[in-house]
Amino acid sequence: MPALRLILLWHQHQPFYKDLVTGEYRLPWVRLHALKDYYGMVKLLDEFPNVHQNFNLVPSLITQIQDYVAGTAQDPFLKVAAKPARDLTQKERQFALQYLFQANPANVIGRYPRYWELREKFREHGYSAEKAEKYLEPQQFTDLQVLSQIAWFDEFFLEDKDIAGLIQKERNFSLDDQSFVIKRERELLAKVLPVYADAAKKGSIEISATPFYHPILPLVCDTNAGGVSTPGLPLPQNRFRHPEDAREQLVRALDLHQEVFGVRPKGVWPSEGSVSEEAIAIAHSLGVQWMATDEGVLGRSTGVFFQRDGNGRLPAHLADRLYTIHRYEKGETAMHMVFRDHTISDMIGFVYSGMDPGDAARHLLHNIQEAARPVLEQGRDAVVSVILDGENAWEYYPKSGREFLRRFYDALQSENGLEAVTVSEAIECHRNISPLPSIVPGSWINANFNVWIGAPEDNRAWDYLHHAREFYTQNAPRATEAQRKLAFEEILIAEGSDWNWWYGPEHHSANDRDFDELYRKHLSNVYQALGAAPPDYLSQPITGGEVRPAFTPQTAYIHPRVSADKIRYFEWMGAAIFTADQRAGAMHGKQFLLDSVHAGIDSAFVYGRLDFAGPVPDMEFDLVVNLESWANGEARPRRVLRLDAKVQDRKLTEWRVEGREEPSPGHWSNNDESAKAALLRNFEFQLPLSWLLATPGSSLSSDHNHNSGNGAQSKAGAAPISPTSRLKMRFSLWQNRLPVDALPVEGWIELQLVSEGELASGM
Repeated sequence: MPALRLILLWHQHQPFYKDLVTGEYRLPWVRLHALKDYYGMVKLLDEFPNVHQNFNLVPSLITQIQDYVAGTAQDPFLKVAAKPARDLTQKERQFALQYLFQANPANVIGRYPRYWELREKFREHGYSAEKAEKYLEPQQFTDLQVLSQIAWFDEFFLEDKDIAGLIQKERNFSLDDQSFVIKRERELLAKVLPVYADAAKKGSIEISATPFYHPILPLVCDTNAGGVSTPGLPLPQNRFRHPEDAREQLVRALDLHQEVFGVRPKGVWPSEGSVSEEAIAIAHSLGVQWMATDEGVLGRSTGVFFQRDGNGRLPAHLADRLYTIHRYEKGETAMHMVFRDHTISDMIGFVYSGMDPGDAARHLLHNIQEAARPVLEQGRDAVVSVILDGENAWEYYPKSGREFLRRFYDALQSENGLEAVTVSEAIECHRNISPLPSIVPGSWINANFNVWIGAPEDNRAWDYLHHAREFYTQNAPRATEAQRKLAFEEILIAEGSDWNWWYGPEHHSANDRDFDELYRKHLSNVYQALGAAPPDYLSQPITGGEVRPAFTPQTAYIHPRVSADKIRYFEWMGAAIFTADQRAGAMHGKQFLLDSVHAGIDSAFVYGRLDFAGPVPDMEFDLVVNLESWANGEARPRRVLRLDAKVQDRKLTEWRVEGREEPSPGHWSNNDESAKAALLRNFEFQLPLSWLLATPGSSLSSDHNHNSGNGAQSKAGAAPISPTSRLKMRFSLWQNRLPVDALPVEGWIELQLVSEGELASGM
């Protein structure tokens, strides 16, 4: 009798949230998912010894779990959850409200009545942390702190007598309760990795690897692969080609798995199922025996489309092609390949959560059997591969989907002629392995890489990575071993796929800005590790978020005296004013030091004033003002200047303007009486417009953009109103060669270069 073998592969992954320089975790999802899903998913198999499965653990996830177990993870979310409610500062209370409700409302929050009740109070205030925190009492915060942690505990952990007792208590938790929960978290996290090692030793699971920091290997090998999978796709300006990095990511992954689990992985689920012939060749050279990806890649590689009928079934000739083991061979490279059934995998991820668990389990089993039937009826063994995320889906199931999984696993081990096997077991048993002479580059999403490359944000991220990688190549030989090691580690982290997952139009979350800032921080750390200042552009977001701070355009010429000793209100009347949105920074732990900017021109000068959020910071730092002059219809700025002011002991020690006389390296502006800068209670400057090749003119042009923050150029083809039509300006504060704060956070402040009469008229 022909056999039906089911390959179930659960991919478990979280982005690398840790900043290697500060040691701080930007988001808490490694800890929370390690509490909720990773342990129970494999522990559950103790009840079903004949159900063998595959688990793919990304190495960067493993190292972060180890960090938490060791007690060395600096997690500001855990710190806020652990702090006595009466001791929370206002910003910490707001932080708690912003982040401790980030969970599935129905299945995570709604499971605990008090947690839901607190969320409803938050909702009554428009989900505004600033408003709601004023109305919550310390006891309510304590209840939120405790329940927001317990809600993420694995079903097996909830059976613990002490934890069950807390759940029965429901509300009015004590400080002892709070301390107990925080302490227990670390104990539970310590159970996660050993349970996988034990299951692998017993043979009930096979553990596969992914490149260490979850990079898209084909794109790390060569970003031009994006244009191969999608001809005509816009690519980054700079070609990124580092197959040696791809190899390093795989070597490190295989080594870590051997160290942690005691066995070197035979197989690899490449990040996002992304494969290319170059990536497969690298894996083969490292002893990898099998790789897995999506049916779409198989279809494009063989020139077929896996089109299903109304019941989701493939015709016999297509089922025969998909439900088997393939062997790719080219030259000296050979690799067993497994291709996932996209439809069945997505049913688990997106459909069955809305069904009765028993009905869902029966439907899934029937689906698998019917899919393989055309192959079995021809007397051949069938291999059906179901591969999907092993963590995020379970938030959408009641009680983490455990009843659904138990019913499904029970049916699996009871069904004659159906085996749930590891990939290596399937390869060893399978007859009639299909040859595969070539592979078209692609991923599990539409058999291309368009999620990670092609959109303007994606391409900008790749260009920034290219520049950092080139900087490393040129400067690493002169650095110490420790500097090189840290800088290269940051390069590998920045090569991860997670950053570009959130760039572009495809995916968004409540944490888009956190991901953007963390990516740019990793790149900034490359430069810092090698003793250099990061490029200015890394202080500006890549993501195109909406700018919400208040902006008032300039309405009259200004002629302030640059002294910075006191704010002369009338001298700055008519200036453009940009006020920071402090809510944007406080909720995710970013330092907020800059409060507002006043800026304007007269017929000869451009002026700027930076007000701090409090006193001048008592630390050594740099203030950077970037200025650009633009003419309508031109694709590039006419002149770019950078004012760099160094501050120590709250005093301006030196300042300079670079770019005045290109291509000279810079000009010491404090030697020129027409340029001024000062710092006392605020920072002020004055620069000649001539340095920017700018002269205010007069025009009836309607193309006056008085908005800030969008960085948009004037409409193409508009008639120039003067040698330059506008100035763009932004301020940033740097410490230890890293950007700490900026105004605007996104985009630029814009000043129109028009006559005073036109400013006054608002034209």
